[in-house]
Amino acid sequence: MSTVKSLLERAKSHLQEIIADNNLLDAEISVLAKPLTPEEAIGTPGRRDFPIIEGKERMIEAQILGAKGQSFTDSPGEFIGKLGDVIELELSNNKNRAIFIAAMNAVLRYLNIADGTVHCRDMEPEKCAPEIAEFIHNKYGKIKVGLVGLNPAIAEALVDKFGAENIANTDLNRENIGKEKFGITIMDGRSDTEELVQKSDIILITGTTIVNNTLDGILRFVKKHDKKYIIYGVTAAGVCQLLGLNRICPYGRDE
Repeated sequence: MSTVKSLLERAKSHLQEIIADNNLLDAEISVLAKPLTPEEAIGTPGRRDFPIIEGKERMIEAQILGAKGQSFTDSPGEFIGKLGDVIELELSNNKNRAIFIAAMNAVLRYLNIADGTVHCRDMEPEKCAPEIAEFIHNKYGKIKVGLVGLNPAIAEALVDKFGAENIANTDLNRENIGKEKFGITIMDGRSDTEELVQKSDIILITGTTIVNNTLDGILRFVKKHDKKYIIYGVTAAGVCQLLGLNRICPYGRDE
């Protein structure tokens, strides 16, 4: 890869400046980051096919000075230390990236810089999906939507709003690839991302791509083919705020 900084590295640089400006680095600030159970993370939604409920992902929650930040990951881990220790984490694997992003979201929530850093609960995840579909339809009309990451509720809402023929969906979970969901065949996120971008007018991207280190490549394809994009979810709260990226999260909470 070139010497161009990744999105997460750029966000980290901004965060370091914010922490320094607010004299937080040397403060005795403890960071507790831990995986949440599905019930702790999203409560008890009616539908049971969310990846976190099926055990494919976990939610990491960080708490800093009473503020909370979260991130999704497939590699959950715990962290107890100081804010300065978090900043020094090597962002070379999903576990460390998830901890760092959750902590960043918590810091930015504490400073009232980012909002929606805590996941919605109970029936809100199901209400969220059709609202996202409606937002896209109201703003852009009947267009072709590429969904990065299989979120069943969002995929179904997009199909309901735009028709299966206008939806493409990639995922990294090999159990999903090649299978039909809601009338669409799930494509391989490792090899089919550019194809998804090419055949879509707007790309709806899960914030988990920041943790699994694929967002940079996705946005390069978006830029190359001059497509629109929106990143969704709590994971992306801080990075999107710091870098000015498009984000939607109708029911994200501030805690």
